[in-house]
Amino acid sequence: MSNEFEQISIKPGFMKHNGGVLFRSINEAEYEFKSVINKNHLNAADITHGGYLSALIDAGAGTAAHRAAGNSPCVTISLDLKFIGASRDGDEIVGYTKILKKTKTLIFLFCELKCKDKIITSASGVWKILNVKPSKLGPGG
Repeated sequence: MSNEFEQISIKPGFMKHNGGVLFRSINEAEYEFKSVINKNHLNAADITHGGYLSALIDAGAGTAAHRAAGNSPCVTISLDLKFIGASRDGDEIVGYTKILKKTKTLIFLFCELKCKDKIITSASGVWKILNVKPSKLGPGG
């Protein structure tokens, strides 16, 4: 299990278009991811758009679910978000995900996004583990 951050946004798509996400495993139940905010992530108030923060959590926590499921494909069932603070252009956002429970078909997790060591978003989510081989999924998963 590597503790180095790796770029997980390698296929063309939404997150790669938006700057990508770096990801690392801490252990079998804890994961981190990060990204840097740029101007196209901002809303009219010049703070990071909640939609981008939601997508970042979905990508980072979704990758954590995927890894915790032994690299089986997973899809988001629910994602409950709380927006607590703000971030701005140039800020590094670091996400921390903890797997709370894993069953044969579901992953339950908690996630926090931090900017400058302050929580800006928290989330809890449930991911469904798909019992299909990745090659059976269409382009884009």
